[in-house]
Amino acid sequence: MMRRVRVVALTALLLVTGSVMASVPAFAVIGGSKSTYGPWAVRILVDGKPECTGTAITSQWIISASHCFFEQAQPIADRRISFRVGSLDMRKGTTVRPVPGRRAGSAHADMMLIKVPPMKVRTARLATTGVHVAQVVRQYGWGATCTGDENACQSPVLKQSTLRVLRPTDPRCIGYTAPGGSDFCMVKVSGIPAGGDSGGPVMSIGPRGTETLLGVFDGSDRESFAQAGEISQQLAWIRAVIRH
Repeated sequence: MMRRVRVVALTALLLVTGSVMASVPAFAVIGGSKSTYGPWAVRILVDGKPECTGTAITSQWIISASHCFFEQAQPIADRRISFRVGSLDMRKGTTVRPVPGRRAGSAHADMMLIKVPPMKVRTARLATTGVHVAQVVRQYGWGATCTGDENACQSPVLKQSTLRVLRPTDPRCIGYTAPGGSDFCMVKVSGIPAGGDSGGPVMSIGPRGTETLLGVFDGSDRESFAQAGEISQQLAWIRAVIRH
C-alpha cells in the first residue's frame, strides 16, 4: 500500500511517464461515518475485486488516481477493469466497463480520466478555484475500515471522512506536498482515508447538489494526514480530454 508519497520522486516520475505507475492496491475510510449521499461516487474493481474509488464528472467520464490502473509498472488491461455506479452500496450498483483505449493520465498529477458508456448518475461539479488553508472538506470511499489486512476489510457501503486543509509549508505536510506542487495536504478531523479510497473524491461541504470536486485522494498515513491532487490545477487538462 502507498503510504507517504515522496514529492520530489513523484514529480520526477510524473514528468517522465505522464502517470504514476505504482504496483500497490489503492487507498477507505478508517473511522469516519457511513455516507448518506454521494451519487457521483464510483467503485473501481480489477478482476472483480475492489481496488479504488473514483468520481463521475460527466455521463461518460470518471476521474480517479493514475496509480490505480498500473501493476508492476504496467497498465492494467481494460478488460480487467469494471466500475460500480449508481448506489452507495456497491453490491447494488450498475456495472459499466471502460471504453477500450480511452484512458488518459495527467502529466503533472496522480490523476486518470477513463471514458465509459453513458451512465445514469448525478455527476460532480469541478472546482474552478483552489482549496484554502483551514477549509474543511469531505473525502468519500469504499476502502479499508481497519489497519491490518486492508483487503479483508473493504467497506461494501460508501463511507466518508472529514479533513481540514493545511498550509503547503506546514511541517506536518513534509512528504505529502510541496509548495507549488499538484497536491494539497489535509489533517484528520473525523476518520482517515486508507486502502481502497485512492482516486476517490475530496469534496467541498454544502447542501446536497451544491458540492464541488476539489481533489482526487492519493495517499495517507492511516492515522492523521492525507493528500489529494487539486482539481483546479488540472482543469485545462480535464477539459481538453473530455472534449474528444
